[in-house]
Amino acid sequence: MKRYKIALSIAGSDPSGGAGLQADLKTFSACGCYGATVVVAVVDENTVGVTGVHPIPVDFVKGQIKSVLDDIGADAVKIGMLHSSDLIRAVKDTLSLYGIENIVLDPVMVATSGDPLLEPDAVDTLKSVLVPYARVITPNIPEACILLGEKISFQKELPECARRLSMDGRVSVLLKAGHLSDEDLVDVFYNAETGKLTELRSARLHTRNTHGTGCTLSSAVASFLARGYGLDDAVVAAKDYIARAIEAGAEYEIGHGHGPVHHFFGFWE
Repeated sequence: MKRYKIALSIAGSDPSGGAGLQADLKTFSACGCYGATVVVAVVDENTVGVTGVHPIPVDFVKGQIKSVLDDIGADAVKIGMLHSSDLIRAVKDTLSLYGIENIVLDPVMVATSGDPLLEPDAVDTLKSVLVPYARVITPNIPEACILLGEKISFQKELPECARRLSMDGRVSVLLKAGHLSDEDLVDVFYNAETGKLTELRSARLHTRNTHGTGCTLSSAVASFLARGYGLDDAVVAAKDYIARAIEAGAEYEIGHGHGPVHHFFGFWE
């Protein structure tokens, strides 16, 4: 019998479908993986903003992880919004029982709308417990500023910031430049396993349809790792996927705020 390449998302939901678990499942499917999910929170949000977050009990989250991994397993895990210190520790401790190497952490702290998604005391826990455990982290500029404890203002700062975010080479870092104002969008990937730094260039697209871009990019990285790509190749393929998804989604109007990207641009218009 054939076997799917399996990617697991551990994240919050988005009822509008553009971010969170819903975006992750779409990305896994579009990038050639079977997607499974663990729900950590039910989020009341849409393209305009976040109205509320209803956490799932920590023990129930642990049970979901075990149910998936004991039965079907996973070739890669993408971790998104984890709102509390207790949840962060529980996810890390539970995953560590299974020896999965391809852990992609999107350190979600703030929604595209600007609404906070992480409890303030959980930031230190994220930095000390989960970041060193991941294989790759995918912070945007605001998230990198929080993790580093300082402001990032210029493109030229990104290579050194990515190296510092790697925690002395313990985790690879895809630092996204979208929040800067340069017309040329240059993300920076520091591969902590080889010491190689790669610049990933793309044209900046002037669109408000950026809801869920971080979720989608990190899920794409996880998908390509699950399929057996090397680390550099997985990041390059994921960057190409999100750039094309943003470009295709720019032509659509969904909602009254930040619309989603077009996850299935390769299959339908």
